[in-house]
Amino acid sequence: MPAAVARDGETAEAEHVYVLPAGASLTIRNGRLRLRRTTAADRERTPIDVFFNSLAQDQAEHAIGIVLSGGGSDGTLGLKAIKENGGLTVAQGAKLTRPRFAEMPSSAVAAGIVDLVLPVEDIPGRLITYVRNWGAFDPERPGDALVKIHSLLQRRTGHDFREYKEQTFRRRVQRRMQVAQTAKLEDYVERLQKEPAEVHALFRDLLIGVTDFFRDAAVFRALETSVIPKLFEDKGANDEVRVWVSGCSTGEEAYSLAILLREHMERLEAPPKVQIFATDIDEAALGMSRAARYPPTLIKEVSSERRKRFFVHEAGAYRVMKELRDMCIFSTHSVIRDPPFSRLDLISCRNLLIYLKPGLQGQIVPLFHYSLRPGGYLFLGSSENLARNSELFLTLDKKNRLFRRRDLVASPPLPLPQFLPPMWRKGARSEGGQRALLQRSELLRKIANTIVEQFAPTYVIVDGAGDALYFSSRTGKYLQAAAGPPSRDIVAMAPPGLRADLRAALQRASDSGRRVVRDRIAVQINGGVQMISLTVAPINEGNEIAYGIVFADHGPIRTPDESSGAAHPDAADTTVQQVERELQETRGICNQR
Repeated sequence: MPAAVARDGETAEAEHVYVLPAGASLTIRNGRLRLRRTTAADRERTPIDVFFNSLAQDQAEHAIGIVLSGGGSDGTLGLKAIKENGGLTVAQGAKLTRPRFAEMPSSAVAAGIVDLVLPVEDIPGRLITYVRNWGAFDPERPGDALVKIHSLLQRRTGHDFREYKEQTFRRRVQRRMQVAQTAKLEDYVERLQKEPAEVHALFRDLLIGVTDFFRDAAVFRALETSVIPKLFEDKGANDEVRVWVSGCSTGEEAYSLAILLREHMERLEAPPKVQIFATDIDEAALGMSRAARYPPTLIKEVSSERRKRFFVHEAGAYRVMKELRDMCIFSTHSVIRDPPFSRLDLISCRNLLIYLKPGLQGQIVPLFHYSLRPGGYLFLGSSENLARNSELFLTLDKKNRLFRRRDLVASPPLPLPQFLPPMWRKGARSEGGQRALLQRSELLRKIANTIVEQFAPTYVIVDGAGDALYFSSRTGKYLQAAAGPPSRDIVAMAPPGLRADLRAALQRASDSGRRVVRDRIAVQINGGVQMISLTVAPINEGNEIAYGIVFADHGPIRTPDESSGAAHPDAADTTVQQVERELQETRGICNQR
């Protein structure tokens, strides 16, 4: 194969060797090589990591990264990026011929991101087989094979991947088939049945997490300035700040949060205790988290100041300081299967929801709302959102995916197995069992709603600005959408006979902080006159305030014939009293303003 020094802008061609020139870094974009001259400002020169990272982004699952004999740990971070994007990772290993310098391949293997560890003479044959088998799995006609794979995974690992996004699941299965040199899906199912080790290898591939220290630096800066200080407000030495990192993988994100929290604690005279619960279902990844040892390439986003303050350099790697390790509890936990943590101030769940189907996402977001303290914060990944539960959280920073728990909105029913009665939970893991449990839970919710609709009063909840947050049933009798652009202004929805009383009651409840009741209000309803009472009550939840407005009827609706003449003086008297009341309230509001 011809070998030449790489030139900027040239197209990478098959069966060519490109050599990196001195004093430069090499990347690839749209199949073309890109050169950049390095300077003294470049902190650590890791050219293999730089190239592998660009290769992963440019070629995704078509990328193949191979680390051969060499000193140091360059290549580890790059292989991690290739594996995260679905590519193949290979390291030279010791069967017949040992690498002359084992540090580079050993670093990659220790990081747990290498698919194949092979002597150098075996690598070409495996590459050829890997490429030949590419695309042998037809995702359009999987038959019953994928169902069997789901069943095998659940039986061998205890985890159900049926709610995992189907396209991602198929792509990860295909990838393992290629690594295992299995061309047919049916043959791969048979291999899974015979080899438990391959089931766990597939399990690990399904759990590949995209995580680094301070991944997306701008996002962590926003978290540091907008959220971290608020977690410590009104808390002293006898209090606690509780954080949950769900899907922590190998621990980089948990320790990144620990650094931000520790730095803020050092500025306080009497800081509270901080506890970070970092969870995952990948035991191997959790083992790396607890060991807290990372090669230099994995902490390149950590500033030199933080590196000196929070890491110890030992045996070619960096170990997280004990004070940070003591803040973190790493444990096996499934957000789908196990009971959640509670009384939390912050939940970080980044790049987990994107792998799950919308139905399951819609169950996990309410679970986070349930787990957070009033006013608690939620931190999601850049490609994630609140799905169908946006009403449960206030958006603090849409770009950086920072949200705060809405305390005025109750957590909806949580139909995940851990919230069901024991007699129902027993069948949750059988085939179709979870679906049946969800249906039962939904049935109970409907029954509960029916009871509320039949017996509870008619009410509406508004925020401090008078905008509607929640309507009960039957509010259409008293309120209707005003003409013009859509608005949640509750006063604008009220009919003329009710509007002044409603505005005045809201104003008085806001000024006094107390419940306000207004009786004997005559409202035109369905061509007649309905006497009602109106109650407005302030509701304080966490750092939010809202108002509950309750409507209560007094007697039946009176038709125009029934309301005319001296036979019914109440109606006339009430109308006069109401007009006088409206005038008095209007004068009072004008005087206040």
